[in-house]
Amino acid sequence: MPDVRQLRRQMVDSQIAARGIAGPKVLDAMKEVPREIFVPADMAKHAYEDSSLPIEAGQTISQPYIVALMVEAAEIGPEDEVLEIGAGSGYAAAVMSRIARHVHAIERQPELAILARDRMAALGYGNVVIHTGDGTQGWPENAPFDAILVAAGGPAIPRPLCEQLAKGGRLVIPVGDADEQRLIRVTRSDADDYREEDMGPVRFVPLVGAHGWKEDAG
Repeated sequence: MPDVRQLRRQMVDSQIAARGIAGPKVLDAMKEVPREIFVPADMAKHAYEDSSLPIEAGQTISQPYIVALMVEAAEIGPEDEVLEIGAGSGYAAAVMSRIARHVHAIERQPELAILARDRMAALGYGNVVIHTGDGTQGWPENAPFDAILVAAGGPAIPRPLCEQLAKGGRLVIPVGDADEQRLIRVTRSDADDYREEDMGPVRFVPLVGAHGWKEDAG
């Protein structure tokens, strides 16, 4: 492979910054995290292409721009406690860990959760914890969260995730049918006051769980 650091910088410049992502914390995190570590070995040569890629357990790693878009939309700060639903290979959690104080990520596929834990350990990203379970239930043991990101598309916004937001917290989630969704940002203004913003069309794998699609969805 060519110099991966150069490929990473090119990815950020041409695929992310050029499309309007301007937050320096997000851009720096994307430049730091080695995406090639978070894909199968035979996909490493494609790690910095402008596309999603297949990973283990029949899942995918999102296009770099989409990861950056969601992280920027969540407005993550250095003192924030973050929850990710649908950890997959662990790449987005790794990116967020370079910005936030602490990241909890839930993955329903045990194989992916194990691989994600191994990758975090290998990189020394000690402020990330990977859990296995139904992400649509959130992770109440460590709530409230300043930001929650959902890397799968659900038919509606899961109520438990809204309830686990801190006051002022942001939830970023794709909502729609199994084929196409709208990216929605929910901000909790008060105990029962939530503001929703539509951030445009996206396409994600189905969000499976008690507050998402059934196991055979999509």
